[in-house]
Amino acid sequence: MNAFWEELQTAPLLGDGATGSYLFERTGRLSETNHVYEALNLDHPDLVREIHYSYLQSGARCLTTNTFGANQTHLSPLGRGEHADAINRAGVALARQAIEVFRAQTQISYPFFVLGSIGPTLSGQESLQEVKQVYRQQIDALVSAGVDALLLETFTSLLHIVSLIELVQERDKTLPLIVQMSPQTETSTSWEQAPVVFVKTMADMGVDIAGFNCCAPWEATAALDAVADLAAVRDGRLRLSAMPNAGGFQRIGHRYMARVNPEYMGKLVRTFAERGLALVGGCCDVHPPHVKEMHNYLSSHRGTAVSSQAVFQVSELQPVGDQQKRDNGPFSRKLKEGEFAVSVEILPARGTAPKTLQSKIDFIAALTHSGLADAVDVTDGSRGIPLMPPGDFIGIARQRLDWPPQTGDGLEFIPHFTGRDLNVMGVQSRLIGYHAHRIHNVLFVTGDPPKMSPTYPRSTAVFDLDSVAMIHYTHACLNAGTDFGGQPLGRHRDPRTHFTIGSGFEPEAVNAEAEVDKLRRKIEAEVDYIMTQPAFRLAPLEVLEPFRAQTAVLVGVMILTSLDHARRMGQIPGVVIPDEIYQRLSAYEDPQDQGKVGREIAVEQIQWVKNREWAGIYVMSPDHRPILDTLKEGLS
Repeated sequence: MNAFWEELQTAPLLGDGATGSYLFERTGRLSETNHVYEALNLDHPDLVREIHYSYLQSGARCLTTNTFGANQTHLSPLGRGEHADAINRAGVALARQAIEVFRAQTQISYPFFVLGSIGPTLSGQESLQEVKQVYRQQIDALVSAGVDALLLETFTSLLHIVSLIELVQERDKTLPLIVQMSPQTETSTSWEQAPVVFVKTMADMGVDIAGFNCCAPWEATAALDAVADLAAVRDGRLRLSAMPNAGGFQRIGHRYMARVNPEYMGKLVRTFAERGLALVGGCCDVHPPHVKEMHNYLSSHRGTAVSSQAVFQVSELQPVGDQQKRDNGPFSRKLKEGEFAVSVEILPARGTAPKTLQSKIDFIAALTHSGLADAVDVTDGSRGIPLMPPGDFIGIARQRLDWPPQTGDGLEFIPHFTGRDLNVMGVQSRLIGYHAHRIHNVLFVTGDPPKMSPTYPRSTAVFDLDSVAMIHYTHACLNAGTDFGGQPLGRHRDPRTHFTIGSGFEPEAVNAEAEVDKLRRKIEAEVDYIMTQPAFRLAPLEVLEPFRAQTAVLVGVMILTSLDHARRMGQIPGVVIPDEIYQRLSAYEDPQDQGKVGREIAVEQIQWVKNREWAGIYVMSPDHRPILDTLKEGLS
């Protein structure tokens, strides 16, 4: 299956915005003799490349080549007809170059696509034979240059479209084809056929995606409404697209407004995604700010993490290495020296009860005194519940335990850090604050979506950065002495942070292939260690064997406190509890006896993790009381 088409099966792809109106904004000149927009591919390639780059920064996944009018009917009257082939090929190359530079600077691994733009002829009155003569050169150039799909856009003649599709299919039947009409109801060049006729014709001709562009948002919406119940659309044989203009004058109340607000376009594209459209983007006057809002709204619609498009420059300093990270605490030292490391999870307080907070701090004191653990993991809104921020909890714990800078901490603190609650600026700000407060080990997780009761005020998720992106920016930027935009963190001799960087892994993930792929990307981003979700059996850990030489892996050990606790854990995505464990727990009716069995199971897990020489264990329990005894027996 074509990579572009395969990507469309999982989620809507976001295209870019206008090229022509953005060139006008950047240059102040219309497309005219000596300033032909398409010929800028040859005359001013840097400008075209910068425009593509701006759309990538804003979140676009598909770039449209600057070849909309790169056919003889447009170019010849302006004296550039002889350059048509070179203009089209350069249009593809410039988009590819922008993607390569962007990918190198951001380390983003997901694919980007180049759509070869083909627009209508100058007059629109050519015969069908003339149409084929006009477009054969452009199609050959775009396909030969390696576009991922062809985008036939802003057409108003159904006969011209049919002729052009036949020409494309003669050239390459496997190349994805996107055809868009312009259903402008308020212009003299409006579409000659009803949207239903257009979409039915596209389905009959085997077009992959059909849609609407260069129209007001409400015109695009009306056209989508008209074709929604067609059989080809309902059964997925034909996918839909929409790329409207940034607005169009409409009477709202007592005013005429164009609705060019970027947030409006963001909300609009989210409604398109909810309708199941395959491809969304913008046309006239849709520029990077609009695309950025469209990207943000699509991200909130998906409810999944997306990597940031922040750009940074290479620092003159190399990121800090293992030697500096050894000094972050006993946990970091053991990891870097190959010793067995132990970290214990603790949840910060949710409310204001002094006794609850003090009990957690007392447990940290007891854990430190026991000498059984090297670190305390402090969760960050685990399961989507609002808890005290990890940094605040760590500060209170240090104060009450009397662990000042002069003496250092008894255990190494590891705050979990989720991308759910903070935008890119917030992520960087919190990390700088952590560094200033002697918090030098961070475990990055994408984070659970907010999950509160119906009476709780609506809470949105940000997800500017996923765990891979946070790892990459912390290592390549902060640990190299620059912010996420490439600016030095200070003018002193060594402005680098020295974070030890961790992240998570789900051995029992539903999509195991995707989880392993994400792990590879975390390792490529220079993660220092990985902590797994609870592993109650050996088989799922085998997938990690090839990666043990590349990064330290700590196996998650959950101490089950009862049969009821085991059943609750078994309902959490990514956690699988074997029937054998349920049987061992259910052999006893008394929850206290079940708790003893749970500790026995955890001891067995700790022992086989240690015997198989994994880097360490990550211990979890809803009750602090069994942890010390379990560690003492399991590590003996």
